[in-house]
Amino acid sequence: MKKMIALALALVMAICACTVYAVTKDEASQIASQVTDTTTDRSLVSTPFTEVIGKLQGSVVGVNNYQNYTYSSYNTPGFGGFGGWGGYGGYGNRSTETVERLAATGSGVVVYDGLVLTNYHVVEDATRLTISVLGDENEYEGTLVSYDEAKDIAVIYAPKLQVSPVPLGDSDQLQVGEWAIIIGNPLMDELKGTVTVGIVSALDREISSTSSTDKYGLKTKSKNVMIQTDAAINNGNSGGGLFNVLGQLMGIPSLKYSGQSSSNSAMIEGIGMAIPVNTAKPIIQEAIVKVLTGEVVKADDVSGTDSSATAKSGDKPMLGVTGSAINTQNSYYVYMGLLPGGMLIDEVSENSPAAAAGIQPYDVIVEVDGQIASSVTVIRNALDAHAYGDIIKVKVYRCEGLKDAQSATDVGEGEYIDFDVTLFEFNTKA
Repeated sequence: MKKMIALALALVMAICACTVYAVTKDEASQIASQVTDTTTDRSLVSTPFTEVIGKLQGSVVGVNNYQNYTYSSYNTPGFGGFGGWGGYGGYGNRSTETVERLAATGSGVVVYDGLVLTNYHVVEDATRLTISVLGDENEYEGTLVSYDEAKDIAVIYAPKLQVSPVPLGDSDQLQVGEWAIIIGNPLMDELKGTVTVGIVSALDREISSTSSTDKYGLKTKSKNVMIQTDAAINNGNSGGGLFNVLGQLMGIPSLKYSGQSSSNSAMIEGIGMAIPVNTAKPIIQEAIVKVLTGEVVKADDVSGTDSSATAKSGDKPMLGVTGSAINTQNSYYVYMGLLPGGMLIDEVSENSPAAAAGIQPYDVIVEVDGQIASSVTVIRNALDAHAYGDIIKVKVYRCEGLKDAQSATDVGEGEYIDFDVTLFEFNTKA
């Protein structure tokens, strides 16, 4: 009997429970809406980053490095393609095709109207540069206008770029422990506008660079003083911005350490380096002056055409030198980085402005009036912009013993020398 009563009570309780929680579909929908239809008051969520990032994110752009690649194919009967090593005396036929490919992408920061600050290694060896913008599918043509390879800094000019520049800070005022906001485009531009945050971990880290070349093509070794941060830096962040909470550009992310240390078995995480913005300011100033004065010139073709220059009489001033252009394609010494590219002087006229200034045979003219002498045409154009009585600035590289050098071991260290050459009329036939 007791078992019957207990069973009946359990049944009644189950029925009641079902009755209590059973609702209509509309009532259930209302209850679900009350749970899920929520909002967040953004004004109550405050961080030192959100407002700054909102202002800056669009000013960090992508830098696209296009390069020309030449492919060769051989039809070499019986040699299984060994003709690819130069044809071995002309066996078989060779055909070539040159195509342009996207070689690399990086990041950049707009620092003035149309001027993009980035790393030199982002633009290195580019035959064409373009700029991409967050939220815009277009690419804007750019020209490299100023750079310092040893410092790993470059400035590109993209005149059609309509992006607001960021304010520059004073990196000498950075403090260890303050916030570091990094914005860039990692992973080949796939993740545009990525933001990472950390702190300034250390200042004045002296980082030794690998052997590099200066802007004239001479190999050098240098050390750069860097900002260390634990904010994540990934492939493609190079050239982007390290900002403070005031929204000022304080550094240019350049490299990261990851994986295993080469000196021991310790694992490395959270160590990134950025170039202080104060290091980049002289290059930025140079680029602004070039743009405002109309001195922006695209790189000349140095493929070997128009590679010789001889002084000739006329109304335009002359230096009084003869020589030829040397570059990585026609000079082994330049290719190896033992000499900078430029114009190698064969002869200096005795009564010429160059002789009066102290320029000598076997000097290499690397720069005239602030423009890199990437071809003889650059030198001619610089002279054409002057009149008799003007002073033209000429930078040369002088290496003793170059005249008699028979091999790479005969080429010693040289030095850059600056000359102020006064241009005057002289008898070119004397």
